Amino acid sequence: MQIDTAAPKRRTRRKEARPAEIVEAALALFTERGFAATKLEDVALRAGIGKGTIYLYFATKEELFRAVVRQRLVPNLNAIEAMVADHTGSSAELLRRIAERALQLIETDITAIPKLVLAESGNFPAIARLYAEEVARRGMALMEGIFKRGMERGEFRRLDPHSVLPLFSGPLLVMALWRHSLGQHTDIQFDPRKVIETHLDVFLRGLSAGDPS
Repeated sequence: MQIDTAAPKRRTRRKEARPAEIVEAALALFTERGFAATKLEDVALRAGIGKGTIYLYFATKEELFRAVVRQRLVPNLNAIEAMVADHTGSSAELLRRIAERALQLIETDITAIPKLVLAESGNFPAIARLYAEEVARRGMALMEGIFKRGMERGEFRRLDPHSVLPLFSGPLLVMALWRHSLGQHTDIQFDPRKVIETHLDVFLRGLSAGDPS
């Protein structure tokens, strides 16, 4: 007698895939509704699982948010860190490569995460602390290291790297926030690529150690 093993294998694959499916459903709902208005039961429904099943994987909404950050956002940060470590060209070119990667991410739902954190950090300080420690702190150290690299190589003027950081990242953050907030409710729109290209031109001219002209 031949035993059909296809169904158990499918069930095994389904069980292994569930955490990723839940994370995807959570990111979609966090983007649409925000953190406060999203319930674990809603995420379960979006992921196509039973209401009680989700608690086998995530006991709280904060724990689920942590998984969203670690599985969807942190890998991109890892990739950028690897790119920086392998870069042998100028610091200005490195900043352009990072800006290009950021532009690609702006077109995805991932950039809804910082918008959610900023909007709801007052009521949910735990998610703010998580984002600050696992994303913001790493990103800031990475960028400050690039500024220091450029200064040590004589490419950039000697300035306080920590104070330079918001000048570089501000427009990138604004483009991401606009897409997930006001940009959805007005005909006032920006072309993120043109904005960032203009920003880099002005920023790098101001940071250059050479003659700005």
